[in-house]
Amino acid sequence: MKKHLLALGLSLFAFQSIAATAPTAPTLEASAYMFYDVQSGQILTSKNPDARIEPASLTKLMTAYLTFAALKEERLTLEQKLTVSDKAWKSEGSRMFLDPKVPVSVEDLIKGMIVQSGNDACVTLAEAIAGSEEGFAQMMNAQAKKLGMLNSNFTNSTGLPDENLYTTVHDLAILSKALINDFPEFYPTYALKSFTYNNITQPNRNLLLYRDSSVDGLKTGHTESAGYNLIASSKRDGRRVISVVVGTKSMEARATESSKLLNWGLSHYQTPKLYDANQALSKVEVFKGSENQLDVGFLEPVYITLPRGSEDVTPVLETNQPVVAPIAKGTQMGTLKLMSGNTLLAERLIG
Repeated sequence: MKKHLLALGLSLFAFQSIAATAPTAPTLEASAYMFYDVQSGQILTSKNPDARIEPASLTKLMTAYLTFAALKEERLTLEQKLTVSDKAWKSEGSRMFLDPKVPVSVEDLIKGMIVQSGNDACVTLAEAIAGSEEGFAQMMNAQAKKLGMLNSNFTNSTGLPDENLYTTVHDLAILSKALINDFPEFYPTYALKSFTYNNITQPNRNLLLYRDSSVDGLKTGHTESAGYNLIASSKRDGRRVISVVVGTKSMEARATESSKLLNWGLSHYQTPKLYDANQALSKVEVFKGSENQLDVGFLEPVYITLPRGSEDVTPVLETNQPVVAPIAKGTQMGTLKLMSGNTLLAERLIG
């Protein structure tokens, strides 16, 4: 008989009570910050996570996301040459020093956007993808909604100051995770330490690339009003984490404060796998269905972030019995509990 797997959905943000047994998180000299474990989806510490902030060049992560999507959908190619408009050529702030008389490849524009933080590169890509930077901003906002970035609004591709351009460190963590997971083939560009274009070599401003071999991205940003911002991602022993730190006082400060956060989260926490994808975990009785029983499990692997030394934690999946077909999306199917002996550490509804 053919077996069917009833897929469960689970958010592990609720497993925060376990963090009480871990060392206290560092206090950073920054206006807002967040430490995010990519595999478990848990926020281990944060300050002002949903306060509106000025992203500055962190905006370019969304510009990159839409560029990578256009490449994946074959609306652009890496070898394609683009014409540099007068608007792009005259872009203020950081530039890769494009020449309006010389067409430039999409591949070079991506490197110029990521490594050199070139505003001229961003505008050129935006115009190629959407026809205008204004149209591109609309695409940015539509994509933000799809990703679940609920407190963001984009008005340009560069991050140049605008009173209607804003986001949060929480939303930036969501965007960073999506970029890493959705476009692994393009993500290594964020680890490049320098890029040369038009005979001008510029270094990557992410100082952690030079100091921590586990750091392989993502992006810096700075304006007078925003301060110095940095989103850093580290992968150690197969575990991917992201720190978002904004509103620091200098390039050195944003690197130092980000390093504190990364080292704390990586040193004092671990992220073991609870369940494999498509693993049959239990059975539920089904009334009025084509089958009397269904296996239940998760479509994606399930991880949990715990303080190191928490090896005695056991996951317990309790399912509601029975369910009545048809089973609507979001139906509460049970509870996932984390137990230490007979002690309940945390629990989360699944469905």
